[in-house]
Amino acid sequence: MSGEQDRTTRYREGSLTLPGTVMLGTGVMIGAGIFALTGQMAQMTGALFPLAFVAAAVIVSFSAYSYIKISDAYPSAGGIGMYLHKAYGNRLPTAFNALLMYFSMVIAQSFLARTFGAYTMQLFGGDESGRMVPILGVSLILLAFIINLLSNRMIQGVASVLGILKIGGILIFGLVGVWLADSLSIDFSETGETGSVGNFLGATALGILAFKGFTTITNSGSEIKDPHRNVGRAIVISIAACVVIYTLVGFAVASNLSLPEIIETRNYSLAAAARPALGDYGVWFTVGIAMMATAGGILASIFAVSRMLAMLTEMKLVPHRHFRMPGSIQKHTLVYTVVLGLALTAFFDLSRIAALGIVFYLIMDIAIHWGVLRYLREDVKAKAWVPATAILLDLLALGGFVWVKLNSDPFVIGVAIVTMLVIAVAEQVFLKTSVALREPDVEKPEAHHH
Repeated sequence: MSGEQDRTTRYREGSLTLPGTVMLGTGVMIGAGIFALTGQMAQMTGALFPLAFVAAAVIVSFSAYSYIKISDAYPSAGGIGMYLHKAYGNRLPTAFNALLMYFSMVIAQSFLARTFGAYTMQLFGGDESGRMVPILGVSLILLAFIINLLSNRMIQGVASVLGILKIGGILIFGLVGVWLADSLSIDFSETGETGSVGNFLGATALGILAFKGFTTITNSGSEIKDPHRNVGRAIVISIAACVVIYTLVGFAVASNLSLPEIIETRNYSLAAAARPALGDYGVWFTVGIAMMATAGGILASIFAVSRMLAMLTEMKLVPHRHFRMPGSIQKHTLVYTVVLGLALTAFFDLSRIAALGIVFYLIMDIAIHWGVLRYLREDVKAKAWVPATAILLDLLALGGFVWVKLNSDPFVIGVAIVTMLVIAVAEQVFLKTSVALREPDVEKPEAHHH
């Protein structure tokens, strides 16, 4: 039937340019990182939070090496799902870690959506009822869903416009905030208990969440022009741009607000920092930039993560139901992604959303580096010491973050562990029961295990 033929996911080669891909990547990175994580990092490590951003950038720089090497060799719309498949084949590690990445990206969408709501409500004096933030977040996800149903050119165009406006706006905020500040000095001596190594590593892990959006670029491999060169280039450019922006804005916030003020306004700290520097006009300007940044981030994230889940579905690594929906598998995974994001946005707060996201992401990231080190190093021409260093740094950040959360919010660590166990058991059952349905050509990458 023609309807069945339409299920095939199709990607338009060359439909994404290098600048457009960079905007999609920075859209996710900047949207999540600067606007909501600054206050949470300050709460965790005190006045050292600008340095935690720098430490996160160092870790991400090592991590990016593996993604660049694999993307140069195997550009694909499946991105991380395909990278894991190249290393581990049709086995549990591929499906488990790919789903961890999927859920971390859906979590990032919810994080962005609630950040959008928190900043928007600053135009109206805040959200004392606690209802408007999730309502605004849900509305934004629905709008991003509608745009994602349209063409790549529309997605790229909207993301590019929002990306240019927000990057320019954030740079203006940072430069003006630093210029108007009484002093750029930050008192690193008054960190108290929050200045411990464990707390600093925990804040660094949150900072990694601000950079992890670069991985969404890997999902553009089937659509970007000259993917063997431009996927890696887009990753490098996106990370470099965010390092500059995060460092500048971090010092601007720290120079205009006291540490208790940053922590108190942790969900909208940039807007709060704009008030002493620029007055009400500064607050309105910052809120506008935050709204554009988070909107662009959600748009880009939904675009990338739905494609990764579609690739996993087509590789028969995850179950799939059409639920009588028309269109391709990618359209269906777009719907699933949006529905899950809506649920998280409505019922979870920012700090717990961020905690789940970073635990899932770091575990998946370690699996990517181990796959390169153990199975793909010769194929992608990677140097062993770089992914090995990335694994060590990831473990340090994850250990510090888990230690902090076990002492402050053990429930969220429990939720993360239970969720991972459920994913692992469900995937193991699914893979065992679906062996007979797998296509023969999907088995080829398993040669890396021998």
